[in-house]
Amino acid sequence: MDFEFSQDQRELGAQARRFLADKCPPAAVRAVLEGDEPFDRALWQGLAELGYLGIAVPEAYGGLGLGYLELCVVAEELGRALAPVPFSSSVFLATEFLLAAGTEAQKQTWLPRLASGGAIGTFAYAERLGHVTPKTIQLAAADGRLTGSKTAVPDGDVADFAIVAARTSPGSDARGISLFLVELTAEGVTRQAIETIDPSRSHAMIAFAGAAAEPLGEAGDGWRIVEAVLDRAAVLTAFEQIGGADRALEMARDYALDRMAFGRPIGSFQAVKHMLADMYVSATLARSNGYYGAWALSTGAAELPEAAASARVAATQAFQHCAKNNIQTHGGMGFTWAFDCHLFYRRSNLLALNLGSLSQWEDKLIQRLRERNQAA
Repeated sequence: MDFEFSQDQRELGAQARRFLADKCPPAAVRAVLEGDEPFDRALWQGLAELGYLGIAVPEAYGGLGLGYLELCVVAEELGRALAPVPFSSSVFLATEFLLAAGTEAQKQTWLPRLASGGAIGTFAYAERLGHVTPKTIQLAAADGRLTGSKTAVPDGDVADFAIVAARTSPGSDARGISLFLVELTAEGVTRQAIETIDPSRSHAMIAFAGAAAEPLGEAGDGWRIVEAVLDRAAVLTAFEQIGGADRALEMARDYALDRMAFGRPIGSFQAVKHMLADMYVSATLARSNGYYGAWALSTGAAELPEAAASARVAATQAFQHCAKNNIQTHGGMGFTWAFDCHLFYRRSNLLALNLGSLSQWEDKLIQRLRERNQAA
């Protein structure tokens, strides 16, 4: 197995880093966090013009027709820059649901718009805070209409459509879950923005009152599709988290080398050295698991379920660890609004919950490893 990216893929990452350094400095993230705009529209258009929104979309649907490895490379750079755009919702989730289960008509309608930035999609999953299971999904679907609500929908206030998990038969069985595509500007849909720890990535509560919906995939097959797409999204999000963890580590290292105390850099003190070393270990472990996940995703390997869970767990832990200790390294100044440390702390905690909590993915990892061992 070759777990290294190719020269072309590394060049793609370098190009994305240069573009984001120019178009998405910390000041741009703060402008969204502190302002009225839900995301950086100019940056979104720039990403579309570079083709990043359609990296893994086939050329027949207006994309670049590349692959998941290229998407992982770009995701890492977006994570480093804390890009305040609906990339993960639209690309990691909505696009992947359409590729996995959309009809030809649905793909022809939406994929070119997603790839060009002309439309934003999202996934409406949870109805309450906590672990999402088939039992917790009770939003009802009947006769092509949805009734109920979803909460904490990422970019739900700006998305043009949502893939919605709904119950088509009473009870708590996974076989009663189906997926639907709903245009969020349609009659019977209301949206309300909600506050989160990271306002640079907006979320919303979406209520459906008899809203028209078209099926996505086979009836009763929704939970299987959700699990498959979340595994893909977990690997891609892990690279976003890895990028954020690496940048937080770099910030802490640079400050430790520059900040003087008692006539010497604070990085020369044992306590700070140990903190930076621990950050490096967690970030490196996350990258190792991320590469394994990227290999499994790009090759369609049977190991993808456990590789995705491993990547998700390690990357979540690494980003939260590095973001927290970046603040600690900066000392009292690190807690202030003037420094950029809090931007990484906010994003690390937001991404830790976006696809389900850390404990949820730890449970998945244990269950999947157990199942594989029993099958061996």
